[in-house]
Amino acid sequence: MSARFYADIALVPGQSVTLPEQTARHVQVLRLQPGGHITLFNGRGDAEGEFDATVERMGRSEVDVTLGAFTATAREASRAIHLVVGMPANDRMDWLIEKATELGAASIQPVMSERSVLRLKAERADKKVAHWQGIAIASSEQCGRNRLLLIHGVCTLADWLKQSMAATSTNAGSRLLLSLQDGSQPLSRAVTGSGALTFLNGPEGGLSPAEEAAALACGFSRVTLGPRVLRAETAPLACLSLLNLD
Repeated sequence: MSARFYADIALVPGQSVTLPEQTARHVQVLRLQPGGHITLFNGRGDAEGEFDATVERMGRSEVDVTLGAFTATAREASRAIHLVVGMPANDRMDWLIEKATELGAASIQPVMSERSVLRLKAERADKKVAHWQGIAIASSEQCGRNRLLLIHGVCTLADWLKQSMAATSTNAGSRLLLSLQDGSQPLSRAVTGSGALTFLNGPEGGLSPAEEAAALACGFSRVTLGPRVLRAETAPLACLSLLNLD
């Protein structure tokens, strides 16, 4: 299997194209020569798949390729799962995004809640989102996904709840709140059918009682993953593993 790369450009079989700078750098690391073969995907269009490509020229900073056949390849999970996560601190968010991509998450909404350690605003938040999107791209290249995990801009949990209630498209599917409170329903009983799911999970300290109440008022239902306390980055991945490994 040839090396796979994401290229954020239009890809049409038979055409010759110059790869985007970042993609070209990754191809150059392999020290391929003209005639070498790679696989490209751009995550665009209704037809999910990837393109064969042949290296035509390796310049100092540019790589030209000729696109070959398009192969329709469906590797997405059968169920769309969206994660709303209280961002864990340090490099744990990086790890969460990498593994969520591998496990088929459709999108991640990073939020700041009352007990969040990691707080991001303005330019720093934009840089973090760009960094996380790069991690998702690299993970997609490795695991074979041809559709990118969508990472939304950072916002507060309160703002996200308001916006999600106003957007009818976001209200589609079931909304599940990962909770340690008594009376939470086991995940296996809460999920029925094959529709989209949105999971809300707090940061290291969990959501406050007021935040849980606000989420319930916005249509979330409490679910539990069992008696053990999972880390903030582990719980959403456990949900993905249970529901999307098919």
